[in-house]
Amino acid sequence: MLRRDTLRYLATGSMTLIFGILKPISVLAKWNKAAFSSVDLDEAIAAYFPDQVIKKSEQINIGVHSVVENGAVVPVKVKTDLPKIESITIFVEKNPNPLIASFNLSNGCVGFISTRIKMQNSSDIIAVVKSDGLLFNSRKFVEVHEGGCG
Repeated sequence: MLRRDTLRYLATGSMTLIFGILKPISVLAKWNKAAFSSVDLDEAIAAYFPDQVIKKSEQINIGVHSVVENGAVVPVKVKTDLPKIESITIFVEKNPNPLIASFNLSNGCVGFISTRIKMQNSSDIIAVVKSDGLLFNSRKFVEVHEGGCG
């Protein structure tokens, strides 16, 4: 009996370890390298949202202070009242790599994210929201006194 239990625990542990290693690899397979490594805002947007039209929207609110002392830690909140939110993506225009983050939201989620980002220079923060298959954006200029990138 002890031998069977030991073999069962070893098999379970091995499977957990194998799937624990494979899961991060599958996540990396979905990595959009061209968009995240782009150094130009327009190229990053085009690589992340190829052949898609992005419309301006007043229903997206970027919550961030207009002036920040240190660009190394900039708290940002993005909230929207648009229906059927699928994702919220953040770009910073003058960063070395403008694509900062993208958050995929499940069905029924509220259109809200809160995070901290780095900003190298005073620049626009652009939030792109995918709502019901369409893309919308909003911008907010933030003045940075001390850059946090590089």
